[in-house]
Amino acid sequence: MKRVMGIMVRLLLVSVIILGAAAIWKRNDIRRLLAVNSLFAESKIVANFGAMGTLFFSADMTRGPGPVSELPLGETYALPPEVEAWIDTRSVTSLVVLKDGALVHESYYQGTAPGDLRISWSVAKSFLSALTGILIENGTIEGLDIPVTQHAPQLIGSAYDGATLGNVMHMASGVAFNEDYIDFSSDINRMGRVLALGGALDDFAAGLTEQVAPPGTQWHYVSIDTHVIGMVLRGATGRSIPDLLQEYLLWPLGLEADPYYVADGKGVAFVLGGLNLTTRDYARFGQMIAQGGMWQGAQIVPNDWIAISTIPTAPTAADESGYGLQWWIPQGWPAGEFIARGVYGQYIYINQNLGVVIATNATDRGFTEDGVAAQNEAVFRLIADAL
Repeated sequence: MKRVMGIMVRLLLVSVIILGAAAIWKRNDIRRLLAVNSLFAESKIVANFGAMGTLFFSADMTRGPGPVSELPLGETYALPPEVEAWIDTRSVTSLVVLKDGALVHESYYQGTAPGDLRISWSVAKSFLSALTGILIENGTIEGLDIPVTQHAPQLIGSAYDGATLGNVMHMASGVAFNEDYIDFSSDINRMGRVLALGGALDDFAAGLTEQVAPPGTQWHYVSIDTHVIGMVLRGATGRSIPDLLQEYLLWPLGLEADPYYVADGKGVAFVLGGLNLTTRDYARFGQMIAQGGMWQGAQIVPNDWIAISTIPTAPTAADESGYGLQWWIPQGWPAGEFIARGVYGQYIYINQNLGVVIATNATDRGFTEDGVAAQNEAVFRLIADAL
């Protein structure tokens, strides 16, 4: 009996040692998975949205060798009570307003500061749109009509087989994908767990096999579509998106801080929502777009691309917000007024007609509630009209 007990104790000790070793070996995976599960917790969300590079894999970039581009000061815009109330209700962490390129308002909340790099979420999609326009203009990408499989052959046989670059730019790939951030089992949350556990988003995209409609026939917001855009750009150039984005877009802007992307376990940038910049640097990008792609005397993004990408050309239903090439155009808005939008309240609002750019970051856990998007858009227009 003592011998049996001794064997059992030794086996138990061995099991504990193995489990302990496994825990140490996998501690980073466990840490990232725990980070995903508590990423949006009320007590942690503000800090988390400013520290994504410590919670997940990341792909670093540099701000480049040039000087920081100045944002000249304009006449100060004092926030009216309704905007102050909106900031509190929608858990805004930063608000930067430019009028004709001059800084007229800047404020930070909930312990955040001007130097903080804040997660973009889907605002990053509009940065990738600009990069795509540059690569089409210089001939690296043949155009919007090419099949995505031409430069991303891993997608052959997947639900993306038959879709064009234009289809995925329009969020009209026809791929079945559940974008419900509240549903633990949704595709978007499954993708988040792949990201946290060091998986490959290329494999995740190639593993999607179901379609809800033929490509190009139906608008269906599918964030993984933007990852496929990145696959096409990487396949065509043989370079990473961080390398391309910093060379063609971010270095010429004269950012004030080194940006970075959240990345998957293979080091591939999370291009559909993982870009991290300061709020002022988001505003710099918005101002360049507002100026038709011009920045400090240089044409950074083709003006024709900005014009076509920011009008509602996607096959949205009559009762849905308009959508262009990775830009939003709410119903009834005129040409020259559009937004980049990310979950939890990240926005770049651009009004070319009034010369207004607004960049805002937030931790709005109620962003999916009815009417919230319209409320945010109304506040941006209220500010623009007041300037």
